[in-house]
Amino acid sequence: KIQPNVFTYNVVINALCKTGKMNKAKDVMEDMEVYGVSPNVISYNTLIDGYCKLGGIGKMYKADAVLKEMVESKVSPNLATFNILIDGFWKDGNYSGSVKVFKEMLDQDVKPNVITYNSLINGLCSGGKVSEAIVMHDKMVSEGVEPNLITYNSLINGFCKNSMLKEALDMFESVKGQGIVVTAKTYNMLIDAYCKSGKIEDGFTLKEEMEQEGIVPNIETYNCLIGGLCRNDNVEAAKKLFDQLTSKGLPDLVTYHILMDGYCSKGESRKAALLLKEGISKMGLKPRHLTYNILMEGYCKEGNLKAATNVRTQMEKERRLRMNVASYNVLLQGYSQKGKMEDANRLLNEMLERGLIPNRITYEIVKAEMVDKGFVPDIEGHLFSVSTKS
Repeated sequence: KIQPNVFTYNVVINALCKTGKMNKAKDVMEDMEVYGVSPNVISYNTLIDGYCKLGGIGKMYKADAVLKEMVESKVSPNLATFNILIDGFWKDGNYSGSVKVFKEMLDQDVKPNVITYNSLINGLCSGGKVSEAIVMHDKMVSEGVEPNLITYNSLINGFCKNSMLKEALDMFESVKGQGIVVTAKTYNMLIDAYCKSGKIEDGFTLKEEMEQEGIVPNIETYNCLIGGLCRNDNVEAAKKLFDQLTSKGLPDLVTYHILMDGYCSKGESRKAALLLKEGISKMGLKPRHLTYNILMEGYCKEGNLKAATNVRTQMEKERRLRMNVASYNVLLQGYSQKGKMEDANRLLNEMLERGLIPNRITYEIVKAEMVDKGFVPDIEGHLFSVSTKS
């Protein structure tokens, strides 16, 4: 009989972690020790990575607990261990957790690499702490770790998201000056920033530069430009660009959402509905909740509650998509703003009967559009009593 070894166990643990079966993976790890096979650094790293990627409340607590077990078992964490945890913490929105692990790493004389710094910089930029990200970049360089395109893309994205377009462009030029080959992703971040700041022409100029550099604009590039044109109240130009994409078979659901929203914002929800109908019949488009919510909201803002209700019917009966909380919020606001409080109240009860949990937006609508206007919803259990107190 062949006895399983640490390699065999690691393969099984890895397979279980990849399919999210963390309890079974933990059981296998415990079985190893029963059969006299000691887990190694790969065993622990695999389990930690599994918890980090699992999602849900307490996942990082479990990952951290495995690290403690690892140390207690006299297995030294390596660079990969720390990188997995740093990445896991920031993706969980816990940047202080990432910093704690980083300090622990330095205390144990494990030298950070480009992956370590990229995770930290990305985490800082995602949290809007761009100045701290620059400090981390400078530390990285001073430690002799060479930044790569991932590093610079994180920083450029951080600048763009924090309305620091000049800094983003300066870094972009610096990157190209270093001979680093930028990608469509880099250009798209800058084009999006230009469009969101109302500089549509600059966005198109950058698209042309991108093409001259031999980089093919992708669907994200066009979505940024179409969104920019819609926000700039130039929906007709956005539709022309959309039509160019259609001839290439390029539009995705996001493109449709952007243009539909553009039409709805102009009070042209019927055009948005026709666009959706065309997308389903000609492009095989598969609408989601958001698709119908955009359309329902457009009709509600126009005061056309009958059309909004028809969209709901189409969504639930034709597409087999049951209303979600966001869908109810749209109709709730539409009915209450039209003064149809009893209908709004009926919607609210229907939502609760379906087992949907109201969110912050639901509470705000009920308070601002119903309670503050003198209508107290008739709901079992006083669900909104907290929100209605001013």
